[in-house]
Amino acid sequence: MRDVAARFRAAYGAPGRHLLLLVGCFAVAGWVALRLAGEATAGRMLLWFVGAAIAHDFVLFPIYASADRALRAAVGERRARPASGPSLLNHLRVPALAAALLFLVYLPGILRQGRETYRAATGQDQGPFLARWLLVTAALFLASAVLYAVRRWRARNG
Repeated sequence: MRDVAARFRAAYGAPGRHLLLLVGCFAVAGWVALRLAGEATAGRMLLWFVGAAIAHDFVLFPIYASADRALRAAVGERRARPASGPSLLNHLRVPALAAALLFLVYLPGILRQGRETYRAATGQDQGPFLARWLLVTAALFLASAVLYAVRRWRARNG
């Protein structure tokens, strides 16, 4: 039995559970595609999905890869994990990623798009969106800085 598993892994390049998981993912994706096929807006959703994938791969990925490279050079870390102590790079990446995702989610509110629709639905103004996003971003970076300081202190004293 081990010989069969070893030959399968050598031929496939990954364990059998990887193939099972991949088949399950394709089954779920196929089920979703069949459910969406009957929708009147399926073509627009597909266009949006393909556009988002293209925008990510050809626009956003080069931007944040370049930003990460510049950040790595500014911090002076050549390795992903320094030999001793926590990585400052990761303590900057995580809050930046969280802030960027929050920005994308709340972008229409931050830019005050759909002002009338938002007011009609909630009875509120979109004015505080930018200030709140900035406060959450500051809180994320502050929490990460405190965690980095604690981890660095523990690495030196522990």
